[in-house]
Amino acid sequence: MGKANSRRKERMGIGVTAPLSHSVGLVGLQFQHTTEKKRGSTRVFLGHKYHNHHHYHHHHCISIISNCTTSSNTTSTTTTTTTTATPGGGDLEVKELKERCKKWEWKGQYSIAYFVSHSSNSNNNNKPSLLLVHGFGASIPHWRRNIGTLAQNFTVYAIDLLGFGASDKPAGFSYTMETWAQLILDFLDEIVQKPTVLIGNSVGSLACVIAASESSRSLVRGLVLLNCAGGMNNKAVVDDWRIKLLLPLLLLVDFLLRQRGIASAIFERVRKRDNLRNILLSVYGNKESVDEELVEIIMEPTYDAGALDAFISIVTGPPGPNPVQLMPRISLPVLLLWGDQDPFTPLDGPVGKYFSSLPSELTNVSLFVLEGVGHCPHDDRPDLVHEKLLPWLAQLPAS
Repeated sequence: MGKANSRRKERMGIGVTAPLSHSVGLVGLQFQHTTEKKRGSTRVFLGHKYHNHHHYHHHHCISIISNCTTSSNTTSTTTTTTTTATPGGGDLEVKELKERCKKWEWKGQYSIAYFVSHSSNSNNNNKPSLLLVHGFGASIPHWRRNIGTLAQNFTVYAIDLLGFGASDKPAGFSYTMETWAQLILDFLDEIVQKPTVLIGNSVGSLACVIAASESSRSLVRGLVLLNCAGGMNNKAVVDDWRIKLLLPLLLLVDFLLRQRGIASAIFERVRKRDNLRNILLSVYGNKESVDEELVEIIMEPTYDAGALDAFISIVTGPPGPNPVQLMPRISLPVLLLWGDQDPFTPLDGPVGKYFSSLPSELTNVSLFVLEGVGHCPHDDRPDLVHEKLLPWLAQLPAS
């Protein structure tokens, strides 16, 4: 009993979001980023500990999915060479994704990269489109394990947010969550031009929430949030004493990052291949998903002009609207998919607790907890995501 009580006291998931965790975890500021001594063990996170082997038993629209079972059948993947759906689903080649990307000029001055894969089935024309929105540090290729499967029945768009991937990274630009949300709405209005389900991960999820709460033309048909962030960075207003305890630390990091020389040194260290691999291993439940291709996907855009400015602005800027205020405004169907081994927005942190409470309060919200999955469920365990996402999409009303 003594050990059990001690472990309960140690569980201190603080719910910080990805940008600062990335910047603090690997910059040599005398912090130890999330480490995992062994599967199921206590994790250390910014000096605090929490256990992730508690389960959420909720009476309304909550399911826990285990990834411990494996299929006895092995399905070969076929890679498409066009922008139509990959036969039978399967991964898309990163090279192919990049070659097929298009450019959209936003506000007459910013080049935004996007990818579109049209369903090969003409009977799917009356279904809503899907727009995939990546999280911090990611880009369109982060959805390479999802597009082929989703495009069998839907027209799928993926976009690089301003400051990420192959989109522009304007020098001196002040990034905000509201800017990304407006970009999403303008993309729906100018490019997609039909009702669309927004599917986002991390800060991309929050951008989708903001866009859905502000949409006035019924362009958004539904929301799928994969481990939604609480803000663009850790200064999000969260009523949790653990966040308040870390506030001086967060302010110190902001101060350091505003010093160009220090920020550049931090950024150089963060984007080293080995450091990126280590941080990805710490946030993915399925370690086999952390391959050289994934590391390259995250690393390559950091060498673009303007990438350092984007990093500084995002980490030090305003956190943006709080999802606690936004979610009650949204009456659209909402699907929450949450990896239970997420060190950035753990289920027992304030953000995770809030979202896990929503199904009992809002009838339009469903939640599935993905066991053994980290911060990026769609890439960590795409099979588990598709298992819940595809039936949910199928029951949405036609356009």
